[in-house]
Amino acid sequence: MMSIKSILLWRILPSIALALACFVGYLSQHELPLGLFFTIIIPASNGVLPPQIFGHGKMKGTPEVPDDLSPQPRPENEMFLTLPGSGDLMPQNGVGMCCRPTAYDDELVYRSTLWYLLLGGRHIDGAQLYLNSKAVGRGIREAMRRGVKREEIFLTSKIFPTHYGYESTMKVVKSELDDLGLEYIDLFLLHFPSSGPLGSPCSKEGKGISQCRKETWQALSELRNKGNIRNAGVSNFAVKHIQELEAMTDVAPVANNQISFSPFVPEKAMETVEYCHQRNMTVTAYMPLGGQHQRSLVMRDLAGLSTKLGKSVSQIMLRWAIQSGCAVIPGTGNPNHMKENLSVYEIELSDAEMKQINELKYNAKGYMNMDTNMFD
Repeated sequence: MMSIKSILLWRILPSIALALACFVGYLSQHELPLGLFFTIIIPASNGVLPPQIFGHGKMKGTPEVPDDLSPQPRPENEMFLTLPGSGDLMPQNGVGMCCRPTAYDDELVYRSTLWYLLLGGRHIDGAQLYLNSKAVGRGIREAMRRGVKREEIFLTSKIFPTHYGYESTMKVVKSELDDLGLEYIDLFLLHFPSSGPLGSPCSKEGKGISQCRKETWQALSELRNKGNIRNAGVSNFAVKHIQELEAMTDVAPVANNQISFSPFVPEKAMETVEYCHQRNMTVTAYMPLGGQHQRSLVMRDLAGLSTKLGKSVSQIMLRWAIQSGCAVIPGTGNPNHMKENLSVYEIELSDAEMKQINELKYNAKGYMNMDTNMFD
Protein backbone atom coordinates (compact mmCIF):
# COMPACT_ATOMS: atom_id res chain seq x y z
CA MET A 1 0.00 0.00 0.00
CA MET A 2 1.31 3.44 -0.93
CA SER A 3 1.90 5.84 1.93
CA ILE A 4 0.22 9.23 2.08
CA LYS A 5 3.60 10.79 1.35
CA SER A 6 4.00 8.66 -1.77
CA ILE A 7 0.49 9.48 -2.99
CA LEU A 8 1.18 13.16 -2.47
CA LEU A 9 4.53 12.96 -4.22
CA TRP A 10 3.63 10.78 -7.20
CA ARG A 11 -0.03 11.50 -7.88
CA ILE A 12 -1.35 14.72 -6.40
CA LEU A 13 1.59 17.05 -6.96
CA PRO A 14 2.06 16.06 -10.63
CA SER A 15 -1.66 16.59 -11.20
CA ILE A 16 -1.43 20.05 -9.66
CA ALA A 17 1.64 20.85 -11.75
CA LEU A 18 -0.13 19.70 -14.92
CA ALA A 19 -3.23 21.74 -14.11
CA LEU A 20 -1.09 24.79 -13.41
CA ALA A 21 0.81 24.35 -16.68
CA CYS A 22 -2.48 24.07 -18.59
CA PHE A 23 -3.79 27.21 -16.87
CA VAL A 24 -0.65 29.19 -17.72
CA GLY A 25 -0.84 27.95 -21.30
CA TYR A 26 -4.50 28.99 -21.50
CA LEU A 27 -3.66 32.48 -20.24
CA SER A 28 -0.70 32.89 -22.58
CA GLN A 29 -2.94 32.47 -25.64
CA HIS A 30 -4.81 35.67 -24.77
CA GLU A 31 -3.77 39.13 -25.95
CA LEU A 32 -3.98 40.34 -22.33
CA PRO A 33 -3.11 37.37 -20.09
CA LEU A 34 -3.23 39.36 -16.85
CA GLY A 35 -6.72 40.62 -17.66
CA LEU A 36 -7.88 37.08 -18.36
CA PHE A 37 -6.28 35.96 -15.09
CA PHE A 38 -8.35 38.51 -13.15
CA THR A 39 -11.59 37.51 -14.89
CA ILE A 40 -11.05 34.00 -13.52
CA ILE A 41 -9.39 34.56 -10.15
CA ILE A 42 -11.60 37.36 -8.78
CA PRO A 43 -14.89 35.44 -9.18
CA ALA A 44 -13.29 32.14 -8.12
CA SER A 45 -11.75 33.64 -4.98
CA ASN A 46 -15.23 34.84 -4.01
CA GLY A 47 -16.77 31.40 -4.47
CA VAL A 48 -18.33 32.21 -7.85
CA LEU A 49 -17.90 30.20 -11.06
CA PRO A 50 -15.93 32.41 -13.49
CA PRO A 51 -18.20 33.46 -16.39
CA GLN A 52 -15.15 33.47 -18.65
CA ILE A 53 -15.11 29.67 -18.35
CA PHE A 54 -18.69 28.71 -17.45
CA GLY A 55 -20.60 31.27 -19.51
CA HIS A 56 -21.98 34.76 -19.04
CA GLY A 57 -25.44 35.61 -17.77
CA LYS A 58 -25.57 32.83 -15.16
CA MET A 59 -24.20 34.75 -12.18
CA LYS A 60 -26.58 36.17 -9.59
CA GLY A 61 -26.17 39.83 -8.74
CA THR A 62 -27.34 42.90 -10.62
CA PRO A 63 -31.09 42.62 -11.33
CA GLU A 64 -32.57 43.08 -14.77
CA VAL A 65 -33.41 46.65 -15.75
CA PRO A 66 -37.15 47.12 -16.35
CA ASP A 67 -37.97 47.78 -20.00
CA ASP A 68 -40.07 50.80 -19.06
CA LEU A 69 -37.48 52.46 -16.81
CA SER A 70 -36.62 55.88 -18.20
CA PRO A 71 -33.74 58.16 -17.18
CA GLN A 72 -34.10 59.65 -13.69
CA PRO A 73 -32.97 63.20 -12.87
CA ARG A 74 -29.29 63.70 -12.23
CA PRO A 75 -28.28 64.20 -8.57
CA GLU A 76 -29.01 67.55 -6.98
CA ASN A 77 -25.90 69.57 -6.10
CA GLU A 78 -23.82 67.44 -8.48
CA MET A 79 -20.17 68.46 -8.43
CA PHE A 80 -17.58 68.42 -11.21
CA LEU A 81 -13.86 68.76 -11.83
CA THR A 82 -12.66 70.78 -14.81
CA LEU A 83 -10.08 69.00 -16.94
CA PRO A 84 -7.14 71.12 -18.11
CA GLY A 85 -6.78 71.58 -21.83
CA SER A 86 -10.34 70.76 -22.84
CA GLY A 87 -12.37 72.37 -20.08
CA ASP A 88 -14.51 69.22 -19.97
CA LEU A 89 -16.45 68.67 -16.75
CA MET A 90 -15.90 65.31 -15.05
CA PRO A 91 -18.56 64.34 -12.47
CA GLN A 92 -16.88 63.84 -9.10
CA ASN A 93 -18.92 60.71 -8.43
CA GLY A 94 -18.65 57.73 -10.76
CA VAL A 95 -18.85 53.96 -10.87
CA GLY A 96 -15.89 51.62 -11.32
CA MET A 97 -16.16 48.60 -13.61
CA CYS A 98 -13.62 46.24 -12.12
CA CYS A 99 -12.44 44.12 -9.24
CA ARG A 100 -15.66 42.41 -8.12
CA PRO A 101 -17.21 39.17 -9.42
CA THR A 102 -20.11 40.91 -11.18
CA ALA A 103 -17.63 43.03 -13.18
CA TYR A 104 -16.63 39.91 -15.12
CA ASP A 105 -20.08 38.74 -16.22
CA ASP A 106 -20.98 40.57 -19.43
CA GLU A 107 -24.71 40.51 -18.75
CA LEU A 108 -24.28 41.96 -15.26
CA VAL A 109 -21.84 44.59 -16.54
CA TYR A 110 -24.43 45.62 -19.13
CA ARG A 111 -27.11 45.86 -16.45
CA SER A 112 -24.81 47.74 -14.06
CA THR A 113 -23.93 50.32 -16.71
CA LEU A 114 -27.55 50.79 -17.72
CA TRP A 115 -28.81 51.01 -14.13
CA TYR A 116 -26.20 53.60 -13.23
CA LEU A 117 -26.97 55.87 -16.18
CA LEU A 118 -30.74 55.59 -15.75
CA LEU A 119 -30.42 56.39 -12.02
CA GLY A 120 -28.73 59.69 -12.86
CA GLY A 121 -25.04 58.76 -12.71
CA ARG A 122 -22.87 59.87 -15.61
CA HIS A 123 -19.24 58.95 -14.85
CA ILE A 124 -18.14 55.41 -15.81
CA ASP A 125 -14.61 54.11 -15.26
CA GLY A 126 -13.39 51.23 -17.41
CA ALA A 127 -10.15 49.88 -18.84
CA GLN A 128 -8.64 47.60 -21.45
CA LEU A 129 -7.51 45.30 -18.61
CA TYR A 130 -11.06 44.65 -17.38
CA LEU A 131 -12.06 42.90 -20.64
CA ASN A 132 -15.66 44.12 -20.38
CA SER A 133 -15.75 47.10 -22.75
CA LYS A 134 -18.27 45.47 -25.10
CA ALA A 135 -20.74 45.06 -22.24
CA VAL A 136 -20.10 48.61 -20.98
CA GLY A 137 -20.66 49.98 -24.47
CA ARG A 138 -23.86 47.99 -24.84
CA GLY A 139 -25.17 49.51 -21.61
CA ILE A 140 -24.23 53.02 -22.68
CA ARG A 141 -25.89 52.65 -26.07
CA GLU A 142 -29.08 51.31 -24.50
CA ALA A 143 -29.14 54.24 -22.07
CA MET A 144 -28.73 56.60 -25.01
CA ARG A 145 -31.62 54.86 -26.77
CA ARG A 146 -33.73 55.54 -23.70
CA GLY A 147 -32.88 59.23 -23.66
CA VAL A 148 -29.52 59.76 -21.93
CA LYS A 149 -27.41 62.14 -24.02
CA ARG A 150 -23.93 60.98 -25.00
CA GLU A 151 -22.48 64.41 -24.23
CA GLU A 152 -23.62 64.02 -20.61
CA ILE A 153 -21.75 60.73 -20.17
CA PHE A 154 -18.13 60.84 -19.03
CA LEU A 155 -16.35 57.60 -19.93
CA THR A 156 -12.82 56.70 -18.88
CA SER A 157 -10.70 53.87 -20.26
CA LYS A 158 -7.06 52.87 -19.81
CA ILE A 159 -4.27 51.19 -21.74
CA PHE A 160 -2.24 48.55 -19.91
CA PRO A 161 1.59 48.87 -20.00
CA THR A 162 1.99 45.58 -21.89
CA HIS A 163 0.66 47.53 -24.88
CA TYR A 164 2.70 50.73 -24.50
CA GLY A 165 4.30 52.07 -27.67
CA TYR A 166 3.07 54.30 -30.48
CA GLU A 167 1.61 51.75 -32.90
CA SER A 168 0.18 49.46 -30.23
CA THR A 169 -1.50 52.41 -28.50
CA MET A 170 -3.19 53.39 -31.74
CA LYS A 171 -4.49 49.83 -32.09
CA VAL A 172 -5.70 49.61 -28.48
CA VAL A 173 -7.70 52.85 -28.66
CA LYS A 174 -9.30 51.76 -31.95
CA SER A 175 -10.12 48.37 -30.42
CA GLU A 176 -11.67 50.00 -27.35
CA LEU A 177 -13.80 52.30 -29.51
CA ASP A 178 -14.91 49.35 -31.64
CA ASP A 179 -15.79 47.28 -28.57
CA LEU A 180 -17.67 50.18 -26.97
CA GLY A 181 -19.44 51.07 -30.20
CA LEU A 182 -18.81 54.76 -29.54
CA GLU A 183 -17.20 57.56 -31.52
CA TYR A 184 -14.99 58.88 -28.73
CA ILE A 185 -13.78 58.23 -25.18
CA ASP A 186 -13.77 61.15 -22.76
CA LEU A 187 -10.60 60.27 -20.86
CA PHE A 188 -7.91 57.74 -21.74
CA LEU A 189 -5.28 56.86 -19.13
CA LEU A 190 -1.96 55.05 -18.96
CA HIS A 191 -2.92 52.39 -16.40
CA PHE A 192 0.45 51.94 -14.64
CA PRO A 193 3.95 53.36 -15.09
CA SER A 194 5.28 49.91 -15.98
CA SER A 195 4.30 46.27 -16.41
CA GLY A 196 7.54 45.10 -14.83
CA PRO A 197 8.95 41.96 -16.48
CA LEU A 198 5.91 41.47 -18.75
CA GLY A 199 7.23 43.95 -21.31
CA SER A 200 5.44 45.47 -24.31
CA PRO A 201 5.78 45.63 -28.11
CA CYS A 202 7.80 48.78 -27.55
CA SER A 203 10.19 47.23 -25.02
CA LYS A 204 10.70 44.23 -27.31
CA GLU A 205 12.24 46.70 -29.77
CA GLY A 206 14.90 47.41 -27.16
CA LYS A 207 13.39 50.66 -25.89
CA GLY A 208 13.23 51.51 -22.20
CA ILE A 209 9.95 51.90 -20.31
CA SER A 210 10.36 55.68 -20.18
CA GLN A 211 10.55 55.87 -23.97
CA CYS A 212 7.57 53.52 -24.28
CA ARG A 213 5.46 55.73 -22.01
CA LYS A 214 6.42 58.75 -24.09
CA GLU A 215 5.46 56.98 -27.32
CA THR A 216 2.08 56.10 -25.85
CA TRP A 217 1.60 59.69 -24.72
CA GLN A 218 2.48 60.95 -28.19
CA ALA A 219 -0.10 58.59 -29.68
CA LEU A 220 -2.80 59.66 -27.21
CA SER A 221 -2.03 63.30 -27.96
CA GLU A 222 -2.56 62.71 -31.67
CA LEU A 223 -5.76 60.77 -31.02
CA ARG A 224 -6.95 63.67 -28.88
CA ASN A 225 -6.33 66.07 -31.77
CA LYS A 226 -8.34 63.77 -34.05
CA GLY A 227 -11.26 63.61 -31.61
CA ASN A 228 -11.00 59.88 -30.85
CA ILE A 229 -10.36 60.77 -27.21
CA ARG A 230 -11.09 64.09 -25.54
CA ASN A 231 -8.54 64.01 -22.72
CA ALA A 232 -5.43 62.03 -21.76
CA GLY A 233 -4.21 61.15 -18.30
CA VAL A 234 -2.41 58.63 -16.14
CA SER A 235 -3.12 56.18 -13.35
CA ASN A 236 -0.93 55.08 -10.43
CA PHE A 237 1.78 57.52 -11.52
CA ALA A 238 4.27 59.06 -9.09
CA VAL A 239 5.38 62.68 -9.46
CA LYS A 240 8.53 61.72 -11.38
CA HIS A 241 6.49 59.87 -14.02
CA ILE A 242 4.12 62.81 -14.45
CA GLN A 243 7.01 65.24 -14.82
CA GLU A 244 8.46 63.04 -17.55
CA LEU A 245 5.32 63.59 -19.66
CA GLU A 246 5.05 67.26 -18.73
CA ALA A 247 8.55 67.79 -20.13
CA MET A 248 7.40 66.70 -23.60
CA THR A 249 6.51 69.37 -26.15
CA ASP A 250 3.47 69.69 -28.40
CA VAL A 251 1.51 67.02 -26.57
CA ALA A 252 -1.70 66.86 -24.55
CA PRO A 253 -1.68 68.15 -20.98
CA VAL A 254 -1.88 65.53 -18.24
CA ALA A 255 -5.54 65.94 -17.37
CA ASN A 256 -5.95 63.35 -14.61
CA ASN A 257 -4.12 60.98 -12.28
CA GLN A 258 -6.17 58.09 -10.91
CA ILE A 259 -4.62 56.70 -7.74
CA SER A 260 -5.38 55.01 -4.44
CA PHE A 261 -6.18 57.81 -1.99
CA SER A 262 -7.44 57.80 1.58
CA PRO A 263 -6.37 59.37 4.90
CA PHE A 264 -4.07 56.38 5.42
CA VAL A 265 -1.92 56.44 2.30
CA PRO A 266 1.82 56.99 2.81
CA GLU A 267 3.25 60.49 2.65
CA LYS A 268 4.56 59.92 -0.88
CA ALA A 269 1.02 59.35 -2.14
CA MET A 270 -0.19 62.47 -0.32
CA GLU A 271 2.61 64.41 -2.02
CA THR A 272 1.49 63.10 -5.41
CA VAL A 273 -2.07 64.32 -4.85
CA GLU A 274 -0.78 67.69 -3.66
CA TYR A 275 1.44 67.98 -6.74
CA CYS A 276 -1.48 67.23 -9.05
CA HIS A 277 -3.68 69.84 -7.38
CA GLN A 278 -0.90 72.43 -7.60
CA ARG A 279 -0.65 71.75 -11.33
CA ASN A 280 -4.45 72.00 -11.80
CA MET A 281 -4.44 68.31 -12.69
CA THR A 282 -7.57 66.43 -11.62
CA VAL A 283 -7.31 63.42 -9.32
CA THR A 284 -9.58 60.38 -9.25
CA ALA A 285 -9.41 58.46 -5.97
CA TYR A 286 -10.00 54.75 -5.69
CA MET A 287 -10.14 52.83 -2.38
CA PRO A 288 -11.04 55.90 -0.24
CA LEU A 289 -11.73 53.55 2.70
CA GLY A 290 -8.34 51.89 2.36
CA GLY A 291 -7.87 48.13 2.53
CA GLN A 292 -9.78 45.60 4.60
CA HIS A 293 -7.87 46.36 7.83
CA GLN A 294 -8.30 50.11 7.48
CA ARG A 295 -11.95 49.69 6.52
CA SER A 296 -12.76 47.93 9.80
CA LEU A 297 -11.02 50.65 11.81
CA VAL A 298 -12.82 53.41 9.91
CA MET A 299 -16.15 51.72 10.53
CA ARG A 300 -15.33 51.72 14.24
CA ASP A 301 -13.94 55.24 14.54
CA LEU A 302 -16.56 57.00 12.41
CA ALA A 303 -19.60 55.19 13.82
CA GLY A 304 -20.57 58.28 15.83
CA LEU A 305 -20.28 60.60 12.84
CA SER A 306 -22.31 58.14 10.78
CA THR A 307 -25.11 58.23 13.35
CA LYS A 308 -24.97 62.02 13.54
CA LEU A 309 -25.21 62.54 9.77
CA GLY A 310 -27.56 59.65 9.08
CA LYS A 311 -25.21 58.36 6.38
CA SER A 312 -23.08 55.25 6.17
CA VAL A 313 -19.35 55.39 6.81
CA SER A 314 -18.80 54.51 3.15
CA GLN A 315 -20.85 57.53 2.08
CA ILE A 316 -18.95 59.75 4.49
CA MET A 317 -15.59 58.62 3.11
CA LEU A 318 -16.73 59.19 -0.47
CA ARG A 319 -17.78 62.69 0.52
CA TRP A 320 -14.44 63.21 2.28
CA ALA A 321 -12.60 62.39 -0.96
CA ILE A 322 -14.87 64.69 -2.97
CA GLN A 323 -14.35 67.57 -0.54
CA SER A 324 -10.62 66.84 -0.73
CA GLY A 325 -10.85 67.82 -4.40
CA CYS A 326 -10.98 64.35 -5.94
CA ALA A 327 -13.42 62.34 -8.02
CA VAL A 328 -14.47 58.91 -6.71
CA ILE A 329 -15.35 55.71 -8.58
CA PRO A 330 -16.82 53.19 -6.11
CA GLY A 331 -17.48 49.86 -7.77
CA THR A 332 -20.89 48.26 -7.41
CA GLY A 333 -23.44 46.35 -9.45
CA ASN A 334 -26.20 46.94 -6.89
CA PRO A 335 -28.72 49.63 -7.92
CA ASN A 336 -29.48 50.45 -4.26
CA HIS A 337 -25.80 51.03 -3.56
CA MET A 338 -25.60 53.20 -6.68
CA LYS A 339 -28.38 55.39 -5.28
CA GLU A 340 -26.60 55.60 -1.93
CA ASN A 341 -23.33 56.56 -3.58
CA LEU A 342 -24.96 59.23 -5.73
CA SER A 343 -26.65 60.69 -2.64
CA VAL A 344 -23.30 61.79 -1.17
CA TYR A 345 -23.80 65.09 -2.98
CA GLU A 346 -26.43 65.79 -0.30
CA ILE A 347 -23.82 65.68 2.48
CA GLU A 348 -21.46 68.50 3.39
CA LEU A 349 -18.82 67.77 5.98
CA SER A 350 -17.81 70.62 8.27
CA ASP A 351 -14.19 71.71 8.66
CA ALA A 352 -14.11 69.93 12.02
CA GLU A 353 -15.47 66.72 10.47
CA MET A 354 -12.94 66.86 7.63
CA LYS A 355 -10.20 67.36 10.21
CA GLN A 356 -11.45 64.37 12.20
CA ILE A 357 -11.18 62.16 9.12
CA ASN A 358 -7.84 63.60 8.03
CA GLU A 359 -6.40 62.66 11.40
CA LEU A 360 -7.17 58.95 10.96
CA LYS A 361 -3.47 58.24 10.59
CA TYR A 362 -3.26 55.39 13.07
CA ASN A 363 -1.90 52.85 10.61
CA ALA A 364 -0.57 54.81 7.66
CA LYS A 365 2.77 53.01 7.83
CA GLY A 366 1.09 49.63 7.57
CA TYR A 367 -1.21 50.62 4.72
CA MET A 368 -1.00 48.19 1.81
CA ASN A 369 -0.28 50.79 -0.86
CA MET A 370 1.79 50.13 -3.96
CA ASP A 371 4.67 52.59 -4.09
CA THR A 372 4.82 53.48 -7.77
CA ASN A 373 8.09 55.35 -7.18
CA MET A 374 9.73 51.92 -7.47
CA PHE A 375 9.05 51.92 -11.21
CA ASP A 376 11.62 53.51 -13.52
